Amino acid sequence: MKKSHQERHQIENIGWLRAAVLGANDGIISTASLVLGVASAHVSHRNILLTATAALVAGSMSMATGEYVSVSSQADTEKAAIDEERQELENDFESEHRELAAIYMKRGLAKPLAKQVAEELMRHDALAAHTRDELGISDLSAARPLQAATTSAASFASGALLPLIVTAFTPEKTLPVFMAVTALVGLAFLGGIAAKSGGAKIWPGAMRVTFWSALAMGVSSAVGLFFNGVG
Repeated sequence: MKKSHQERHQIENIGWLRAAVLGANDGIISTASLVLGVASAHVSHRNILLTATAALVAGSMSMATGEYVSVSSQADTEKAAIDEERQELENDFESEHRELAAIYMKRGLAKPLAKQVAEELMRHDALAAHTRDELGISDLSAARPLQAATTSAASFASGALLPLIVTAFTPEKTLPVFMAVTALVGLAFLGGIAAKSGGAKIWPGAMRVTFWSALAMGVSSAVGLFFNGVG
């Protein structure tokens, strides 16, 4: 018996994976950088732990708020465009049919076939056909503010949890070194996973995120050392 053909493309993972990795990376980088900056100023371990905790909570809420506002604006724009398309269909159905057929012709269909496809799709659901093929809005790409906000907050918190745990269980004297090492290892791992899932080479992805993260943490440490010297 012949097996059914199923295609799986790596690009299908890019959307959700990019958001998840970006949030986790932000969580690790920002929290680890704050911890290193405060630790370099030689404050108490209790204050360092408080900084890590505040970074996790504030960062998660900030990510959620920013994502909710951004995606809500996208949702409002999409709704306005769909309402406008609905009005156009009510006012001039034939012109909208020609417009949809023209879209299919640009994609390679012969004119008679393009007109037939447009007619069939519009007979089934004219608004859905125009929303998908003219506006580029589908069920998969439609904006979902609450889902986006929750996902962003969770991904940031999952990343920030690593520096928080390291801060809680590492002695103050060895904290800067251990924090830098564990954060960079975690970031390199995330970069490699993202590259692998997207079908790209693992090594460049891991090295890219490691380099820039090391730079961010280095600058934060320098700021802490500066204020410690001034004090």
